[in-house]
Amino acid sequence: MSDGLRIRLDRTICDGFGACAKHAPDYFSLDDWGYASLVGDGTVPEKDRNAVMRALLDCPVHAIIYLGEHRPSDDQKDHPEVREAPEPEPETDDSEAISGFVR
Repeated sequence: MSDGLRIRLDRTICDGFGACAKHAPDYFSLDDWGYASLVGDGTVPEKDRNAVMRALLDCPVHAIIYLGEHRPSDDQKDHPEVREAPEPEPETDDSEAISGFVR
């Protein structure tokens, strides 16, 4: 059973479009120049998955990196495993990636 997903933000390629903060303001904040910062450690609970995945998929420069699902071990200790994960399936309703993002 998944305990949520893991993401990372590469600030070196962020161009400040702000789609991430629009879709998932609890996980992304914008600095004074409009560039994104990740709020927290990149662990996203299942209840916020759709908002964060929409932010990831709408980022025009792909600055948000999907690290896969976070699965707690049987001993209830956090043992993060970073491995290549399959591409997530996007939700297509209300998709700015499809209809075009206007800043």
